[in-house]
Amino acid sequence: MILCLDAGNTRLKYGLFDGSGWRAQGALSHDAIDDLRANLPARPARPARIVACNVAGDAVRQRIEALSISLGLPLDWLASSAAACGVRNGYDTPQQLGADRWAALLGARALHAGACLVVMAGTATTIDVLDDAGLFRGGLILPGLTLMRTALARNTADLPHAAGHYRAQPTNTDDAIVSGALHATLGAIARMRAEGTLCLLSGGAAGELAPHLDLPCRLVDNLVLEGLARYSGAGPNSVN
Repeated sequence: MILCLDAGNTRLKYGLFDGSGWRAQGALSHDAIDDLRANLPARPARPARIVACNVAGDAVRQRIEALSISLGLPLDWLASSAAACGVRNGYDTPQQLGADRWAALLGARALHAGACLVVMAGTATTIDVLDDAGLFRGGLILPGLTLMRTALARNTADLPHAAGHYRAQPTNTDDAIVSGALHATLGAIARMRAEGTLCLLSGGAAGELAPHLDLPCRLVDNLVLEGLARYSGAGPNSVN
């Protein structure tokens, strides 16, 4: 059993992977990482090790390291590399690719053997191109939907914290802000797609985007966790 941890910008997502599927998944605030111990099964179903990625900074990294010590479990950090698990990294400097994006690409390859667009819709939205040979060709980073809306409210005098709804042609300010953020993100996805390419969509805002996409789409609950599970079985140097 492997305990997979995805420390994102907003919260920690976790999953217990038994080699063939997920026994459990959940999420905690960063401040509640220590509470994860209470969510783990008792022996002999206790996990054998932890595989994790972190984009939330040093304080969260230290909490996860302290958790691994208190549980007596070895900890393996996923870091971006030139190749792993059937994916080759086309970034100019492969090690600069965010660990969460790399994990999502590994998860995408595990779930779909062909070309795909990997969209992670969280605090930030990332849109990454993975070709049918497993080459990551590059991608985009833009503010997430909530971040776009919040930025308008924070940096303008007359625009509110919008609580509107998507409209094709909005006729009030709240709807205009919500729809503008959606249109901007959908437009970026459309510009990165190739004809017939499947979109693998994950993250907290995936449900807002999915109804408006006009390309084949598959929602994945926790794509980063899927990548960590794949990595846990193959190791960082396994290309195939």
